[in-house]
Amino acid sequence: MSVARFWRKQDQRYNLMGTECQVCGRKFFPNKSMCPVCHRKSIGKMNKYQFSGNGIVESYTVVHAGMPQYRSQVPYILAYILLEEGDHILGQIVDCDPEDVDIGKKVEMVFRKLGQEGRSGTIYYGYKFRTIL
Repeated sequence: MSVARFWRKQDQRYNLMGTECQVCGRKFFPNKSMCPVCHRKSIGKMNKYQFSGNGIVESYTVVHAGMPQYRSQVPYILAYILLEEGDHILGQIVDCDPEDVDIGKKVEMVFRKLGQEGRSGTIYYGYKFRTIL
C-alpha cells in the first residue's frame, strides 16, 4: 500500500471517526474494538461513530521548543479538548495567538496539513482545531 493511500484510509485522521458502544452509549476516539466501560458485554457491539469535531478546551500548553519537523510553527498551542459527544482528544489549536486560548474556550475541528514525507514527498493532512465564538 502506498503512503498516500495509507494516510487516506485512516478514518480517524480525516473524519474524526470513532466508535459508539451499543450497550452503554458512550463514544470513543480513537475507535475501540471493546468498550472500556462495559468490557465483554460490548464485544461485537461497537459501531462506527462520526464525531462533530466541536468541543471545549479543558487544558492547554504553548510549545516553544518543538520537534525538528515542527520548529517552524513554534510557538504553537496543544490542547486537551472535551468533545461535545463526551470523549477527549489532544489537538493543536491554529489560527489564533496563544493569548487568545483559555480553558472553557469553544473549538471546532479543521482539516489541515500535518506534514510531508521528505522534501518532495507525500503531503499528509489531518485534524487540528480553531477557536470559535
